[in-house]
Amino acid sequence: MKAPDSEKLTINLGFVDLGRIDLLVRDGFYSNRSDFIRTAIRNQLLTHADVATNATNRLSLELGLRTFTRTDLEAVAAANEHLDIRVLGLAIIADDVTPELARRTIASLTVLGALHASSEVKAALADRIS
Repeated sequence: MKAPDSEKLTINLGFVDLGRIDLLVRDGFYSNRSDFIRTAIRNQLLTHADVATNATNRLSLELGLRTFTRTDLEAVAAANEHLDIRVLGLAIIADDVTPELARRTIASLTVLGALHASSEVKAALADRIS
């Protein structure tokens, strides 16, 4: 299974801001509206990079993509342990993980970014997701 490399967002903009973006696209500064928005977001993330890095370290977040497979969670269960999952980026709980296995092995789940898991697993962990 190939992990997705992005998450789709929907935003609402005022008509004047949208028109200004369209002017910049029309005049060739950006290839399209999405290119403008991605660039603006990246610029803001660079502006606040130190704050984000400090928070990532302070909160002990794993950075990037983290996948939890059935085999991973069965090993946690066999060791009679529990996971406190803290991810900044994308956390994936594999499709073959049952809700029961997830509840038995995942004590808490914090994801800043996106969580990809079956709706059943998300429901089973609802009281543990922050």
